[in-house]
Amino acid sequence: MASNPDRSRDNLLRIAEVRLRTTLSSATIYRKIAKGTFPSSHRISEGLVAWYESDIDAWVADPMGWAG
Repeated sequence: MASNPDRSRDNLLRIAEVRLRTTLSSATIYRKIAKGTFPSSHRISEGLVAWYESDIDAWVADPMGWAG
């Protein structure tokens, strides 16, 4: 069983930054999330979601091998 990573020093990225780092459109990001091939977003307040920077960095480093 995998342990939960320490997120206390992890930055949160909004969709605009995730799009820039991945070069994917918002629609493609959400399609990949639904398929399980992209890191899930996390709700940080009503109507506001973000991604952990380390998850996006891991996906960018190996998009074909990424497993959440």
